[in-house]
Amino acid sequence: MTDTTSPKGRTSTPVPPVRDAEPASDPLHKIRVDVSANYVGEQSKPDEGHYAFSYTITIRNEGQVPARLLTRHWVITDANGKVKEVRGEGVVGEQPYLLPGQGFRYSSGAVLETPVGAMQGSYQMLADDGSHFDAPIAPFTLAMPGLLH
Repeated sequence: MTDTTSPKGRTSTPVPPVRDAEPASDPLHKIRVDVSANYVGEQSKPDEGHYAFSYTITIRNEGQVPARLLTRHWVITDANGKVKEVRGEGVVGEQPYLLPGQGFRYSSGAVLETPVGAMQGSYQMLADDGSHFDAPIAPFTLAMPGLLH
C-alpha cells in the first residue's frame, strides 16, 4: 500500500464517520472505496469563509481482475449549494495498478466557503481484460467540529 500523508505539524479533528461506497456487483470488477475526513483548523480562516478539510481514501481491488485507476471525478458541494466538479488523471500524481486484493491509500484536501459540505464521485478504472468501469465514491460529509451531531 502507498500511504501519502499530510506534512508534519498539522493537527486535524475527526468528523462523524462516513459510510463506505458499496463495491460494484460485478465480481470481476469490484473496487471498494473507504473515506475518512477531517477538519483542518490551522489552515482554516472561518472569518474569511475559508474552511480546510483533509481526507484519506483507501481504494481496494476486491475483484478478480487487476485494474488501473485512470481518472477521477469529484462533485464537491458546500452548504450554500455551490457545486464544484473536479476531473483529472489519477490521484496524487499516480495511476495506481491494483492486483486483486491489493489496496492503495492517499490523502488530499479540499477548501470550502462554508463550514459544512459534501463530496462524492468516482474513479474511472481500466481492467486487464480491457473493461472500463467506474468505482463509485459514496457521498461523505465535510464539517467543522460541533456543527453536526
